[in-house]
Amino acid sequence: METARTLCLWCPDWPVVAARRRGDAPDDAPIAVLERSRVFACSAEARAQDVVIGMRRREAETLSPGITVLEVDPSGDTRMFEPVARAVEDLAPRLTLERPGMLSFPTRGPSRYFGGDEKLVERIIEVACVAGVPDARAGIADGIFAARLAARRGVIVAPGETSQFLAPWPVGTLGDEELGSLLCRLGLRTLGEFAALPAPSVLARFGSHGLGMHRLSRGEDEHPPSLTVPPPDLVETCELDPPAERVDEAAFAAKVLADRLLGRLEAMGLACTHVVVEAETEHGEHLARGWRHEGALTAAMLAERVRWQLDGWLTDGLRDRATARGGLTGGLTLLRLVPEQVIPATGRQLGFWGGDAAGADRCARVLARVQGIIGPENVVTAVPQGGRTPGERVRWVPWGEPREPLRPIEAVAGPVHSEVPSWPGAVPGPPPARVFDPPVPATLLDATGAEVSVSGRGEVSAPPVLLRSGVLVRGGGEITGWAGPWAHDVRWWDRRTRSRCTYWQVAVGETACLVKVKQGQAAIEAIYD
Repeated sequence: METARTLCLWCPDWPVVAARRRGDAPDDAPIAVLERSRVFACSAEARAQDVVIGMRRREAETLSPGITVLEVDPSGDTRMFEPVARAVEDLAPRLTLERPGMLSFPTRGPSRYFGGDEKLVERIIEVACVAGVPDARAGIADGIFAARLAARRGVIVAPGETSQFLAPWPVGTLGDEELGSLLCRLGLRTLGEFAALPAPSVLARFGSHGLGMHRLSRGEDEHPPSLTVPPPDLVETCELDPPAERVDEAAFAAKVLADRLLGRLEAMGLACTHVVVEAETEHGEHLARGWRHEGALTAAMLAERVRWQLDGWLTDGLRDRATARGGLTGGLTLLRLVPEQVIPATGRQLGFWGGDAAGADRCARVLARVQGIIGPENVVTAVPQGGRTPGERVRWVPWGEPREPLRPIEAVAGPVHSEVPSWPGAVPGPPPARVFDPPVPATLLDATGAEVSVSGRGEVSAPPVLLRSGVLVRGGGEITGWAGPWAHDVRWWDRRTRSRCTYWQVAVGETACLVKVKQGQAAIEAIYD
């Protein structure tokens, strides 16, 4: 079967447009919408100041000091995009949302009705402009993937020429960073070079996922069109009594439907890539909207998209038909999920603790939102690195930044085959369970009650007998055992950063501590369990 002709309507920087429509950002100021602390979309004013997609927040704020920074809001973006989708739906009833700001539909019927692909594109652009998107772009090609790229350039690819159109595009347009990086290292930098490889060799080297990407690079659908037909009894329906007029009420029922639907598909060895969300109101109105995902939809992804759509249908503020609920005259009485397209489930390997990619994605989104509330420097990840003290062996990296150590784990010393331990002079193990930053003030006393001191040559004034500190049980007590001291003369060549101190390992009752003595002042740097 040949690949279906598809039209894709794309609204560039839609999160920025939606934010301005909601009143979250000024009209003429530079704007950056972030996802996981990286620029997801930006305005023309921000791009004029060299802000680009994928840039980190601090880099964007450095290049554009007055930039307005917002977090991505898929639900709000979908709500603002609903009038555009409804306007296009009047011309092409089988449209599918790819994401907020992008939709697609097959052109076979609409193209014939309007007199060809050119006339259809003109009509769609005109409708989008009337709906408030003057810079919308549309493109037509064979297949959804090629239609998206055609929409970027605003061109119509002639039937049968999709492979030639895709050939010069870089492999990064496939949307798989890992595969794209591997192909570049292998010398395959364009889709044409990747498409020239024989399919059996691609399957053997890159697996079924790589074969799907190979089909896209050749201008075909990722999955063959003759897929499994969804059985009618897979349609999940839920009646709402009383009618739901709030998004949270309908979304709760949709979550149950999503879990039930995907559970039944999984039992049959199937996965869903395209689902139609249908709803009916108490006054007999019927609504339907399709959502497509590039991979198999998980229960969380499906529930999220259903919530976006319900938000677009129910939330006040959509008055394109002069009603109080965006075109609805009553609450929702029925929800239905129809798996429009299913594929054989290839299975997925769960994490060791039962986690999966969807869970990691949810966690990343939550941490990114927390960063937006309390600041990026306050959400950090511990990265092991080299060092001589427990505090030096951990580097705290803000979430979203590369987790790379500043110092290597193994110190480089002597010839390759010399048996030199890592970081000579380091405090011996075992490593402590709790490290204080900054160290907690303490008092280290000898038998006479005087504070223990260490000379510049590492000579101890007297053995330690008593340790006092607020972090210890009962404020401290008699030392039952100790080891050391270990003198540290750190960065002795640099007057600005050099430091000379001494470390002790002491035991007070059942608690073991690492005590640091610097310039006659003691402090507890860590506690052992």
